[in-house]
Amino acid sequence: MERGRQRDGVEFSLRQLSHFVAVAEEGAINAAAERLFMSPSAVAASITELERILGTDLCIRRRAQGVLLTPSGRLVLTRARALLGEAAELRYFVEGGVEAIVGPLEIGCYLTLAPTLLPGLLHEYEALHPGVTVNFVESAQDSLTASLRDGEVDVAILYDLGGLDEFERITLFRSRGYAFFAEDHPFASRDTVKLADLAREPLVLFDRPPSVDYVMAAFGAHGLVPTFRHRTSSYETTRALVARGTTYGILVQRPHNKRSYEGLPVVEKEVDPPMPVVPVVLAWSREHRLSPRAAAFVDLALSQHGQASHPPAPQGGTYVDPSRAV
Repeated sequence: MERGRQRDGVEFSLRQLSHFVAVAEEGAINAAAERLFMSPSAVAASITELERILGTDLCIRRRAQGVLLTPSGRLVLTRARALLGEAAELRYFVEGGVEAIVGPLEIGCYLTLAPTLLPGLLHEYEALHPGVTVNFVESAQDSLTASLRDGEVDVAILYDLGGLDEFERITLFRSRGYAFFAEDHPFASRDTVKLADLAREPLVLFDRPPSVDYVMAAFGAHGLVPTFRHRTSSYETTRALVARGTTYGILVQRPHNKRSYEGLPVVEKEVDPPMPVVPVVLAWSREHRLSPRAAAFVDLALSQHGQASHPPAPQGGTYVDPSRAV
C-alpha cells in the first residue's frame, strides 16, 4: 500500500536502514530487536517511521508469524544493504587511510572447490592484509548466488555453467570433466574411455547442481542417457562408492589424493569425445561495489590460480583488473 509521501524535508537515517535490514534478515521484529539490543517496540517504531518517510509499506507484520517483505521492501532491502556497505567503507577509509585495506570480507566458495582453493588463499591473504577479518561459507551453487544477490557475501568462487549473467565474473581457470574407476575396473587400464561405453555402465552420480546438469548435458549432447546406480550429494561419497566396486563416476574437480576416504585407489581417465570445458570464476554482484578488500582477494586468487596454475585445464584464466570491472 502506498503511503503519503514525506514532504517536510525529513530524511531516513542509516540507523533506520540497519533496523530494516535486521528485521528482513531475521524474519521477525522480536528476533531483530535481540540482534540490535533494542526493544521490539523501538524497532517497530523505527520501521514505521522509515515506511512513512519512503511513502510505502516495506513489510507485512503478521502476529506470531513474523514479517513478510512487500515487493517494495525487497527492492529497498537490496539498496539498503548497498548504502550500509558504502557507509562502512567510508568509516574504514577514515580510520585506515586511503591505502589501508581493513574491515570485514565475506567469501563464498562452491563445496567441492573449497578444500583445494580456500586454504592457500586464506593463509596468504590474511598474511598480506592482517587488518581484514575474513569469513567464508562453503555452500551449493544456488545458495551462493542467492548470497551474492543479497549482499551476504562479497565475492564467490563458482563453476560457470550458465545462469550467472547477472553477476560480474572473472575467470580463474578452466577445467574439464573426467571419468574415474576402481583400480580393478576393466576400463581402468584404457588410455581413454568412450562416452558411449560409459552410458552402458552403472554410474554413481554426484547429485548436486551444477554437477548433475553438467553430466546430463554431456551425455545428452551425443544422444546418450547414463545408467544410474546411485545418487549422492557428497563428493567424497561418490569417490568412495566408485572405489569399492564396478561403478564409475564423473567429476570436474581433481583432488591431489587419488584415494577414497577408505584408502582405496581410484583411477582417472579422460573421456572420448572430451567432456565440456568448465570455467571456474570469481563472481560478485553488480549491485554492490567491489570493496578494496574484495579486489585484493580477486588479485590474489588470480595470482595463485590463474593462467597455468591448473595443468589439466585446456586454457588458462583471463585476467581483468578488478578495479575496472566494477
